[in-house]
Amino acid sequence: LGGLYNNMALTLVDLKKFNEARVLNEKAISIMANKPLEVAITLLNMATAAEAEHGLLDGAGIIAQYLERAKALLEGYVQRDGYYAFVCEKCASVFAYYGDFLYAEELEERAKRIYEGS
Repeated sequence: LGGLYNNMALTLVDLKKFNEARVLNEKAISIMANKPLEVAITLLNMATAAEAEHGLLDGAGIIAQYLERAKALLEGYVQRDGYYAFVCEKCASVFAYYGDFLYAEELEERAKRIYEGS
């Protein structure tokens, strides 16, 4: 259900229905509270939504907050398995887009090491 809310929120952002999208993202986070990787993905979606709503400059503060919360969840996740590697790859491009190139590279390298079994 959390994934469905995420996807619906992405559609609402495209339709510029930002308040409705925010409500669905918050529901997704609530449902997936015990799944930190999924919450991290939702937070990155919310960063993208904030940019769409406010623009990159005006939304910079809220975008940074979403990125930091997502980063904390990714860093705090203990089980470094294939799914974690997949999420790292998925999230890396978002961090790179917002200028955190070092962290994006770190996530990509982390995923690569996991896939290679090191």
